[in-house]
Amino acid sequence: MRNRDLTKEGFAEQNTRSKKRMGLYRYCALLLWVSLTSLLPIVLSKEQLSSRECENLGFSGLALCSDCNTFSEYVKNQELVSDCLKCCTEDSDDSTSKITYSGALLEVCMRKLVFYPEIVGFLEEEKDKFPTVKVQYVFNSPPKMIMLDDEGQHKETIRIDNWKREHVLQFLREKVKPASY
Repeated sequence: MRNRDLTKEGFAEQNTRSKKRMGLYRYCALLLWVSLTSLLPIVLSKEQLSSRECENLGFSGLALCSDCNTFSEYVKNQELVSDCLKCCTEDSDDSTSKITYSGALLEVCMRKLVFYPEIVGFLEEEKDKFPTVKVQYVFNSPPKMIMLDDEGQHKETIRIDNWKREHVLQFLREKVKPASY
């Protein structure tokens, strides 16, 4: 009788361990499935949108794809992350640091300028240092830089409403080719 009880207890203990192990396997499988399905839109979204479409979605500027990946850690809206990835630039020292433009348009609403003292300071005191940068006043437009190629075509749009004057200066020094006389 005693051997039978030990066998029942041993069987029950082994059964409990087996159930815990199965629960752990199920948990790991579920975690893997959730991870893969949440990354699937990120992997599949390599379609690129135009700079105008990106700007309309709220993604403008030289956002790097690593920024979108960081964004995805905090924002659980996969459609938003997918849109970010459709508007980003691949991370690489060569891809963004060596891109230069022939000129730029600083687009801003004249009525909203009072809300952007850093932009006003740049326009009043620093803009003349950059002859290839033109100012364009557009009603209701947030401050942005429209970067131009050699033919004067729009290549990139970058919102600058939160930039300080020194950021604008540094960006223009690095990204706009000096005027050729």
